[in-house]
Amino acid sequence: MLNQTPVQIAWVTGDLAATEQALTTLLGARRWVRMPAVHFAPDSCFHRGRPADFVADISLSYAGDTQLELIAPVRGDSVYSEFLDRSGPGLHHVCVEAPDPAAFEARLRDAERDGTPAVCHGEMPGGMRFAYLSAPGAGVPYLEVAYIPPEIRAFFDHVKQEQQ
Repeated sequence: MLNQTPVQIAWVTGDLAATEQALTTLLGARRWVRMPAVHFAPDSCFHRGRPADFVADISLSYAGDTQLELIAPVRGDSVYSEFLDRSGPGLHHVCVEAPDPAAFEARLRDAERDGTPAVCHGEMPGGMRFAYLSAPGAGVPYLEVAYIPPEIRAFFDHVKQEQQ
């Protein structure tokens, strides 16, 4: 079964340093881990039904057990650059986690059946799978559903431990 408790809150920004500072002050995040130039490749990522090819700088931290993610689009058309162009910087999505690939696929099928297809979806190196479902009626542009394999979970746990 899909955990319906958000495990992550994410913002899109044009200025990682300024957003890191603001959220450090507001939410008490102590340390940010940056991942520059994360490539969402066309062989494993799709945006609005077509192969995607975009790059974003990403920064991670934690407030308690909730992961904070900052995303700064670098190049290419993406769910992030669209948001920044349309709305400016701000809250982009909350994420819920699927316990395994089958639950991830089931959640996407259920969303599609219910009229909420994924706007962007893909698989990152290391096997992390993600999909953004449009959720403007919920007061946040997107709900992300993610499957996080053990190797990436270990990295996230390391980032979380840096907060203590």
